[in-house]
Amino acid sequence: MNCPEPGTGPSTERPNMLKRISTMMAAGTTAVVLLAPAAQGATPPAPAAAAASQAPTPLDRYLRNLKTLRVSFLQTVADVHGAEVGRSSGTLVVERPGKFRWDIQPQSVAPGAAATSAGGRVGAEKQPAGSAGSGQLMVSDGRNLWYYDRDLEQVTVRPVTAALSATPAMLLSGAVDVRKNFTESSAGAREGLDWVYVEPRSAAADFKSALFGIDGKGELQRMILEDKLGQIVTILFHDVEVNVPVPAKEFAFTPPPGADVIGTPAQ
Repeated sequence: MNCPEPGTGPSTERPNMLKRISTMMAAGTTAVVLLAPAAQGATPPAPAAAAASQAPTPLDRYLRNLKTLRVSFLQTVADVHGAEVGRSSGTLVVERPGKFRWDIQPQSVAPGAAATSAGGRVGAEKQPAGSAGSGQLMVSDGRNLWYYDRDLEQVTVRPVTAALSATPAMLLSGAVDVRKNFTESSAGAREGLDWVYVEPRSAAADFKSALFGIDGKGELQRMILEDKLGQIVTILFHDVEVNVPVPAKEFAFTPPPGADVIGTPAQ
């Protein structure tokens, strides 16, 4: 997917993204992005030029009341043609402001398998999970952002202040000012959820645009994103726990013995 030139704004990108997601929803397709550091050399998205409404959105209200979050999730990845090309599951733990733990394990993709039931909830049939030595882990301890690729046995670390600020995990954790780093606007209601459309202001962000689906109780249930490669991605939350105590060890990270470490953590 070609990105618009800087300064052209989201006027063409947004309708195309929403149209693609609407079509995929109707077909029962879901997907999700892995919140890994952006690949070097990837084409950056254009910054949003048009200011979104300053009226509070359901996402603003959700974040205002959020202190901690613990969820399990199912994620899938769909290519530019809408075909599912990857599936994972895992957990996300957040403590605002600035701390989160995102642990993800790959799953096998069964031919023709749907990621959700007709009601939009995570299906009961689970796919085989990846081995204990696979997947990725991202941890923000409030000072440093750690990214551990188990397959490569490689750890990347950088101070939070130097890390890419415009990622969905950082948005949820309160590590950045949402209105300063993202534009927000209402995207209407569908499948029992109110949707908020979000674009990062920074051209160095890890994703191009995102939709956050919030239910009638004001709880976040789904995230759908478009990554830099044009893949449409969705996170389906389940077993949600909001504002419960979270042990400090959830946000501690020590590189495993033998792992290559890239970068220098802030002390």
